Amino acid sequence: MAFLRLGSKPECFHREGLNWFCSSGLSSDVAIEVQDMCFNLHKFPLISRSGLLSKLIEQLPFEDGSVCALKLPDLPGGAKAFELAMKFCYGVKFELTALNIVSLRCAAEYLQMTEDFGEKNLILQTDQFLKEVFTDWTDSLRALKTCQEVLRPAEDLYIVSRCIDSLATKACCSSIPDSITHLPQSTPAIEISDENVVAWNGISSAAGQKAEHLQGWWFDDVSFLNLHLYKRLIMAVESKGMNPEMISGSVMYYARKYLPLMTSQQLRPGATPVISNLLPSEEDQRMYLEELVTLLPTKKGVTPTSFLLSILRAAIFLQASSYCRENLERRVGAQLDEAALQDLLIPNMGYSVSETLYDVDCIQRIVDYFLITSQEANLSASIMVEEGAEFMVEREALTSMTIVASLIDGFLSEIAPDVNMKLSKFETLAATIPDYARPVDDGLYHAIDVYLKAHPWMTELEKEQLCRLMNCQKLSLEASTHAAQNERLPLRVVIQVLFFEQLRLRTTVSGWFFVSDNLDNPHHHLIGEINNGNVIDRMEDEIRLVVPEDDEMKERVSELEKECLDMKEDIEKLVKNKKSWGIFSRSIRLKQKLQSCNSEKSCDFKEPAPLSTLTASIDEQEEHSNDIAEVAAPQGFKFH
Repeated sequence: MAFLRLGSKPECFHREGLNWFCSSGLSSDVAIEVQDMCFNLHKFPLISRSGLLSKLIEQLPFEDGSVCALKLPDLPGGAKAFELAMKFCYGVKFELTALNIVSLRCAAEYLQMTEDFGEKNLILQTDQFLKEVFTDWTDSLRALKTCQEVLRPAEDLYIVSRCIDSLATKACCSSIPDSITHLPQSTPAIEISDENVVAWNGISSAAGQKAEHLQGWWFDDVSFLNLHLYKRLIMAVESKGMNPEMISGSVMYYARKYLPLMTSQQLRPGATPVISNLLPSEEDQRMYLEELVTLLPTKKGVTPTSFLLSILRAAIFLQASSYCRENLERRVGAQLDEAALQDLLIPNMGYSVSETLYDVDCIQRIVDYFLITSQEANLSASIMVEEGAEFMVEREALTSMTIVASLIDGFLSEIAPDVNMKLSKFETLAATIPDYARPVDDGLYHAIDVYLKAHPWMTELEKEQLCRLMNCQKLSLEASTHAAQNERLPLRVVIQVLFFEQLRLRTTVSGWFFVSDNLDNPHHHLIGEINNGNVIDRMEDEIRLVVPEDDEMKERVSELEKECLDMKEDIEKLVKNKKSWGIFSRSIRLKQKLQSCNSEKSCDFKEPAPLSTLTASIDEQEEHSNDIAEVAAPQGFKFH
């Protein structure tokens, strides 16, 4: 820490209670009261250095042997600053440091200790030392902290602005000042390549030279500033071009320090708030929160969504202004695709027993803001000149929409067990997500099933209304199987699930083994396809796609593969000998095996199927393989 020694005389002052005396051998002729302290001094040393004291002493009536009494209630820095000013007037030795320079400079200005009242007076000496203080990060920070005690005069003398500018310049540089001897353990260390970087002290680093820098090394230091000075510092570093990520990181660090509710378990549902004298009051936390929200960069993706949701949760608990909460909801909505399900579980702060466990209305507004942002992005993409850029934007928007759809389906599953969850709110939130955003409706079906289980008193009409939210055609094989056996679903919905499952099988059959009636020689065409091995090979491939779930399934798959080989040998004989199609009677067993795989029943049939069903049986196998492939990936939940 920088310091400057002033004066040359030894200490000649001593304190007795609330009184200061000078042991010079001469009786004091002036008593100056500053706060609760009384300084018994002599007129001549004071009037030779201070214009204010000279003026006040001349105005007082003076008699031989009497003591003049003065009061300085508005002296910046109080008794401590006046003590140093008094020593300066007497020429007593003392040191200027970053901790006392600001208050002493303000006191010197108040006492009018200019060059008109002696060379190298206190104002000049303190100004010169301030310049040295501003060259060092630690000294500048210490000086700025002391400005909080004499804020008004320090502002008038531009000391605060000079301290902030000094700190902002050093914070924006790429290297850590030499005065930083320790760093907070939470600061992440990364290695950055410096190329012609000019540091704040004017020294340029060599091109390509690598040095270890710690991003956010200044976060902890500036977190000790009060909110007013911290806000001004953040505005200063922003004006100097600091990247938004660093600004956001500093604000997050500051918020976690002064907003304990952001990380407290008090905000969990059912938790009892803990009142402690060590924590800031709710009013102070509300003020801090509202101010810090305005400091967060508005650029999308700069501030993590998890932090925005945590500070939104605290804002709701602290009853922050509606503008603050709306601002946070809009920011979360703009990057909702980066959120996690756990962060969306914001407790409802209502005190009514009919209130839901989680704040569904807040999530509804956030989703609405997300959709508005997505529409604006699509509109911007539609007016782009380059088609490739437009395609990329649309694809990213669709991906984000799909992620949000999955996120909201998970949220619906979390709020569905709440007995106070109204059907209208549940339906509104579920219907907010467009149908195209859900590739499959398994997540939505799971949420609906949980809601039906938690609300058994629903009427049949309400159940049908709720089930209209999902598209039965977009259910996977696992979900369709579960829905077909779900007693909680209305009968109409179960029939729809079965119907669409059969319709999907028919659609696949028509495209898998299609023989056109317009061909002149359909049998020749079919024989050519079979001769080439295309149909049988496809059947073998489809059978291998089936994922066996148990030993019985493995055995059935093995039998099907043997049947395919037998059919292939028979077809080759048919082509060579040009015999009739009756030889295909042996293939009837294939249909029986395929049906047994789908229904999980016995593979024995009383009567053989007609020859015309061969095509359908082969196509049905392909559909069954496709369905199993669709559910091979994890669904994120299991049906019960």
